[in-house]
Amino acid sequence: QVQLVESGGGLVQPGESLRLSCAASGFTFRTYAMSWYRQAPGKEREFLARITATGGSSDYTESVKGRFTISRDNAKNTVYLQMNNLKPEDTAVYYCYVRLRLGRGDYWGQGTQVTVST
Repeated sequence: QVQLVESGGGLVQPGESLRLSCAASGFTFRTYAMSWYRQAPGKEREFLARITATGGSSDYTESVKGRFTISRDNAKNTVYLQMNNLKPEDTAVYYCYVRLRLGRGDYWGQGTQVTVST
């Protein structure tokens, strides 16, 4: 069974950092690109970052470029999101995501809450 479990969220002050983790199981992790999304109250789910299967390249939405870094450890079946210089606007539930091959579906984790407050 495909499973994605996020962790590492919490309450921080503006300017501080957090590192989120997503532990994956139930599929051949090392052969799939992985992504992070977030959803703030009253807003649509927003794409944040994507990393290729080997970790050789990554993409980011403009609002987090330069502050967030996606990475992965294929030996641990884990993808990470390092978030630096956090802002109140970053407050949201953060999700990891994988799209499997045709006919095998899309999968989301349960999410982890990140709150940035003064």
